[in-house]
Amino acid sequence: MKIAVLSTNKNLYSTRRLVEAGLERGHQMPVINHKRCYMNIASSKPEIHIDGKAIEGVDAIIPRIGASVSFYGTAVVRQFEVMGVYSVNESVAITRSRDKLRASQLLARKGLGLPVTGFANAPGDTDDLLKIVGGAPVVIKLLEGTQGVGVVLAETDKAAESVIEAFRGLKANFMVQEFIKEAGGADIRCFVVGDKVVASMMRKGKEGEFRSNLHRGGSAKLVKITPEERKTAVRSAQVMGLNVAGVDLLRSARGPVVMEVNSSPGLEGIENATQKDVAGMIIEFIEKNAREGRTRTRGKG
Repeated sequence: MKIAVLSTNKNLYSTRRLVEAGLERGHQMPVINHKRCYMNIASSKPEIHIDGKAIEGVDAIIPRIGASVSFYGTAVVRQFEVMGVYSVNESVAITRSRDKLRASQLLARKGLGLPVTGFANAPGDTDDLLKIVGGAPVVIKLLEGTQGVGVVLAETDKAAESVIEAFRGLKANFMVQEFIKEAGGADIRCFVVGDKVVASMMRKGKEGEFRSNLHRGGSAKLVKITPEERKTAVRSAQVMGLNVAGVDLLRSARGPVVMEVNSSPGLEGIENATQKDVAGMIIEFIEKNAREGRTRTRGKG
């Protein structure tokens, strides 16, 4: 098969591992920089070009779309779908998961555990918004943030009001969530492929840091998850429509709560912590499921 990895940097760990895993199984594994692609959007013969040539013969794609280029990246994925190319994560699913508010609403509708979350537009609603989520401490998140950027812990109502005022001044969209104190600054990353959690790790923030992201100096270790946590992770990925996802859970007093569903989860942390060939599992999933035109949304949405 010819499996293209959509990535802006072929030297990134996740991109390199996917290419290695595919080559080991005898596949062609080109890396395509989706930012440099341009499209012929025609009903008769839709095409994607790069460097003056049409991209042809691709059987499947693995999108590694960064949050900063979500709009253009998902447009390229959608064009591949229109052309009948199988995408391991479809454009609609990536878009759903990237919008934190939309993702939370979809997960809530399906009854999955979430931190109490508030969202408002008018400045006068701040006091009641904080009451809705139980008052300080609260976590305030930019809807477009990723890897812990744009996530603030406000330990008092006054601090929360100041952060909210600052975000509003920047014309930024944000939501306010209850702080799960019992999690102790740790979360669980469940790596879902298909309908299984294939690997899981516990991430702990560095001293004095409530965010557990490895990019922010956090540490990771192998963890055994409960059947409820496993079920929550798989169901969360399915609600988003993702075949490959990193589902971040917190252990709360009322059971697992979903913090985020990531459509382009990194491989370095999870493979190092668990010593599992997660990249190989993704390639195996594509081998079993990739078919021409086998796209649920067919570029719609």
